[in-house]
Amino acid sequence: MSARIAGIHPVLEALRARRRGLRKIVLSSGRNDRRFEEILAAAREAGVSVERRPREALDRMAGGRLHQGVVALGEEVATTDPETILERAGQPPLLVVLDGVEDPRNLGAVVRACAAAGADGLLLPAHGAAGLTEACAKASAGAVERLPIARVGNIVSSLKMLKTRGIWVAGLDASGETPWTRFDMTVPLALVVGGEGRGLRRLARETCDALLSIPLRSEVESLNLAVAAGVALFEAVRQRSFSG
Repeated sequence: MSARIAGIHPVLEALRARRRGLRKIVLSSGRNDRRFEEILAAAREAGVSVERRPREALDRMAGGRLHQGVVALGEEVATTDPETILERAGQPPLLVVLDGVEDPRNLGAVVRACAAAGADGLLLPAHGAAGLTEACAKASAGAVERLPIARVGNIVSSLKMLKTRGIWVAGLDASGETPWTRFDMTVPLALVVGGEGRGLRRLARETCDALLSIPLRSEVESLNLAVAAGVALFEAVRQRSFSG
């Protein structure tokens, strides 16, 4: 299927990562500056054609999204499979599994946090959840082009598979008995994050080896799921930086 990428940073990341085929870059005919020169240089290096069109044409192509005078035409974000992610993972592996996140902007924010923390990959449902849309790519600030992502048919089955491969499965849950800083995150680890509002579904929760909570002040009910994922990921980074 085809896709359109709008915005300077997302287009640059797609050109540099080369994980999906880009057919053409369209630039606004009324703009010439350093960022456009970066795009032109990256497009030449990647062998992608560039053309100029009036800004009104880019407005139509972007469908109302902010494009900054740049739209790329190409394929959808390439995904992989859990086995490939595990084969290429560092030691110890650090993964994130999303149990039904529905807002593509939340998904994009999680992707960005994963990439920033150096996670080895992200697993998310193939159906009934947010996909790797333009809104997701925009929220990820281009990280969706670089982070290994697998779409899986069944989250619980995937969690059980990870456990057979020696990976601890820890869910983020407000009712969890273990504070997130008290869990050993230097082990091979998959962090499981639930969807908006409902959190982890029952079967996913029951499959976890541990449920981790992030204590909050009494007047705050919960953290945004992407924020919670980032907090847990960087606790893993902190622990691993002192253990090595």
